[in-house]
Amino acid sequence: AAEGGGKEMNEIKTQFTTREGLYKLLSHSEYSRPNRVPFNSQGSNPVRVSFVNVNDQSGNGDRLCFNVGRELYFYIYKGVRKAADLSKPIDKRIYKGTQPTCHDFNHLTATAESVSLLVGFSAGQVQLIDPIKKETSKLFNEERLIDKSRVTCVKWVPGSESLFLVAHSSGNMYLYNVEHTCGTTAPHYQLLKQGESFAVHTCKSKSTRNPLLKWTVGEGALNEFAFSPDGKYLACVSQDGFLRVFNFDSVELHGTMKSYFGGLLCVCWSPDGKYIVTGGEDDLVTVWSFVDCRVIARGHGHKSWVSVVAFDPYTTSVEESDPMEFSGSDEDFQDLHFGRDRANSTQSRLSKRNSTDSRPVSVTYRFGSVGQDTQLCLWDLTEDILFPHQPLSRARTHTNVMNATSPPAGSGGANPGSNGNSITTPGNSVPPPLPRSNSLPHSAVSNAGSKSSVMDGAIASGVSKFATLSLHDRKERHHEKDHKRNHSMGHISSKSSDKLNLVTKTKTDPAKTLGTPLCPRMEDVPLLEPLICKKIAHERLTVLIFLEDCIVTACQEGFICTWARPGKVGLLSSQNQANSPSGTVV
Repeated sequence: AAEGGGKEMNEIKTQFTTREGLYKLLSHSEYSRPNRVPFNSQGSNPVRVSFVNVNDQSGNGDRLCFNVGRELYFYIYKGVRKAADLSKPIDKRIYKGTQPTCHDFNHLTATAESVSLLVGFSAGQVQLIDPIKKETSKLFNEERLIDKSRVTCVKWVPGSESLFLVAHSSGNMYLYNVEHTCGTTAPHYQLLKQGESFAVHTCKSKSTRNPLLKWTVGEGALNEFAFSPDGKYLACVSQDGFLRVFNFDSVELHGTMKSYFGGLLCVCWSPDGKYIVTGGEDDLVTVWSFVDCRVIARGHGHKSWVSVVAFDPYTTSVEESDPMEFSGSDEDFQDLHFGRDRANSTQSRLSKRNSTDSRPVSVTYRFGSVGQDTQLCLWDLTEDILFPHQPLSRARTHTNVMNATSPPAGSGGANPGSNGNSITTPGNSVPPPLPRSNSLPHSAVSNAGSKSSVMDGAIASGVSKFATLSLHDRKERHHEKDHKRNHSMGHISSKSSDKLNLVTKTKTDPAKTLGTPLCPRMEDVPLLEPLICKKIAHERLTVLIFLEDCIVTACQEGFICTWARPGKVGLLSSQNQANSPSGTVV
């Protein structure tokens, strides 16, 4: 599926087809600097794009912000409806001595008259601006007393009008409140919580000041973080190659994963919060189950580093054959992990996937990735990967991880006759510990086992109708192995075993994590192939955003491209009226 390299214009794809139809590049909906000249991006920070909808009366409420080099632009985004008019940015700023690196709108407070935009900078500062009122209200870390390193990611805390989180290439993250000052002296910190490879400090001062919290996570730069859809969890990816998922409020580590090699550069959550996808310097996309705390698939299609991963909530499909009610276990499952119900219909239908009454529900998650190889890949995460329910031809990939310790299914070693109860009620007994020399002492297992069994019970009752007994037996044992490594982490103090302290050493020995639940071998998990893999730019790609009518991509030359979804091209291209600068409203 992959397209060849080379710089010739004819190699750049302007359309592609998937099962849902034809996606088409709208050349006149391209946003860039007003002069449309490709930006010479050597040594520059990645071009990033942020969207916000201000709900204005005209129905044209989308606004976009993007950074190119030292410049920051704010435009009305006309998407598939109208040609872009680059001569009229609502706001444009040029910075001296520092460059914008990332930005984020507050969606809660946005109106047609005012938006709150946070901008992070290469020298460590964070600016709060209102590009509609053209105001600069505040500058945080102005004197660089809090952190001198580049801002890698900035985001408003979900549901908050005043709290925001900032990550730096120092590996630190800071929680700010827009109402508070940053003080005139360097902050003094007091340890709030310490865990495996992370520490959280509060700021000691007589009056409340920023930062409210300082997180130190892993080794090297913290490249990106993302809040779960319900805002309760925070996924962080770092240059040390680790994904770490925290409960944001209780500041506890929920689980970890290690890249195949190299740093992890990007992270995103599925719309229902059940899966996390990462991309990085191993050229792979990795799918990690939030509930099981394990890698469930990897995807190979890129030829270079993966710079952005994103789920497409509009193509994530749930097909129901009959309206169904929640089973009791599924409600428990919801309470366990996400607490509050979600309003979004796709999310609620996705959560129903676990309650299987009489007829199965089919679910497919769509996600995309872009990379430094200038390619866009689209991926489907399907039933056979999410719920391996029979000894498929692919069963080998699911079972090899166990070969060292348990015979494969069908050899009699799985003993299907005796484990019937443990599938529906795994709380009855803790599965036997695996004879692994690098596992934790068994006392830690029983603790983790009880926690995992609650989760197993919720999942198993949902999917047992599809599952063979022997496969589930393996799944539980695999699960328990994960929990020894992950769930017990939060309860272990800094005096924990060497195995867990791996991450705190400056250089993690990849040989010690490869083949463990942190980083399974390639042959031990399913390998996804991309639905499409297309070269769509001359320079490395830095943006991938899924909107209702289109997909938005951007490359390091500073061109922001709009790809109309099937059937969404509208009058703009179909009647070829894009030549007029104003275009035509559909």
